[in-house]
Amino acid sequence: MPTTRTKPHEIVERALELSTADGCVVIADEQSTANLRWAGNALTTNGVTRGRTLTVIAMVDGREGTASGVVSRSAVTAEDLEPLVRAAEAAARAAGPAEDARPLIGGVPESAGFREAPAETSSAVFTRFAPALGEAFARAREGGRELYGFANHEMVSTYVGSSTGLRLRHDQPNGTLELNAKAPAADGRLRSAWAGRSTRDFTDVDPTVLDAELAVRLGWAERRVELSAGRYETLLPPSAVADLLIYQMWSASARDAAEGRTVFSKPGGGTRVGEKLSGLPLTLRSDPAEPGLESAPYVIAHSSGDDVSVFDNGLAVPPTEWVREGQLNRLLTTRHTADMTGLPQAPGFGNLILDAGGEKSLDEMVAATGRGLLLTCLWYIREVDPATLLLTGLTRDGVYLVEDGEVVGEVNNFRFNESPVDLLSRACEAGRTEKTLPREWSDWFTRAAMPALRIPDFNMSSVSQGV
Repeated sequence: MPTTRTKPHEIVERALELSTADGCVVIADEQSTANLRWAGNALTTNGVTRGRTLTVIAMVDGREGTASGVVSRSAVTAEDLEPLVRAAEAAARAAGPAEDARPLIGGVPESAGFREAPAETSSAVFTRFAPALGEAFARAREGGRELYGFANHEMVSTYVGSSTGLRLRHDQPNGTLELNAKAPAADGRLRSAWAGRSTRDFTDVDPTVLDAELAVRLGWAERRVELSAGRYETLLPPSAVADLLIYQMWSASARDAAEGRTVFSKPGGGTRVGEKLSGLPLTLRSDPAEPGLESAPYVIAHSSGDDVSVFDNGLAVPPTEWVREGQLNRLLTTRHTADMTGLPQAPGFGNLILDAGGEKSLDEMVAATGRGLLLTCLWYIREVDPATLLLTGLTRDGVYLVEDGEVVGEVNNFRFNESPVDLLSRACEAGRTEKTLPREWSDWFTRAAMPALRIPDFNMSSVSQGV
């Protein structure tokens, strides 16, 4: 019988029964997706998918320590289950002792719904959204613009079981809406503007609102101003701030910092925990229970790395302030790296929120600008120097010139060179925190809430010909 017809908890239990290792963790991820795509003010495709991935983590004790082996496979049948478990055990026996080995987590109450069917999404998630999208198409046609984009909704039900009694379940909905408006083909489609939103269920996103926002931006772009590279006062919208700070968190391993390899390493040894990073009262935090951004309240680790450990599966993830009132407060740790560095345990994050105490909207920050640039989003972000976390990337879909509190035109795109850590130290104003969709990292991370930031001297290192 295919495992897709078998309840996930039964697959987890059967894999644990088959295990002959000294310890075992089994993770079943049940995924379903629904999507819509459109181009030129018309729907082009839609679809629904289903899938299951099974991960078996075997732990084998030896004279020199405990080794672990991990094997993940999709579309596993009942006949494939025992070979999968044996493959994980063989991988563990062939591996050397795992330095992150710790006793497996136990003593956690079984999750409600662990023995129930997985949650699923379907095209019904777009019941309210689809008619509004049709209205947006009509408005766009009337206004002489073309809409392109997609809406995607995913539901992942994760079941975690272990030989120490873990029986946990987490349902994670995740939705994204991306909308591009372009000038019509007669104008060469040279003007383009983007807006995006993250959502849990598509009941809180309105494509007509986004279309109206994009119509304004296309209007701004009717006047073109060429600017040279240089440092400009720049308003980074929440999406751009999220992309930069997500990368900062991906570089916030306590182990890497303690070993002198990152921007969070202290010269001469140790880490920069406790140092002031910003003069603004910025608090960068994660909280699994954050309304609208809910994420797994315990560790789900399919593999080990410097900031995650398969031995920590089931470890509680508490609310964590990574930066508190401008001061570096925590770095990412597993139980192993917490012991290694002497820092508190701080497991990985499922959402990211920057609180700054600001009350201004982005429009209000524009109105308070003498002369500067307003960005839409960033893309193609890459690391240049891990020691400073210097990043490079490009602006995209609209860079606008602000003069005396008003947007007066669109300027050319730029390549930038900046470190998010350095930007925090130079930011001179923060706006109101709001849910946002990171443009660059939306395939990997979507649950973020950020304010706009005013940077007095953002480094536009060269002119880009991109649109």
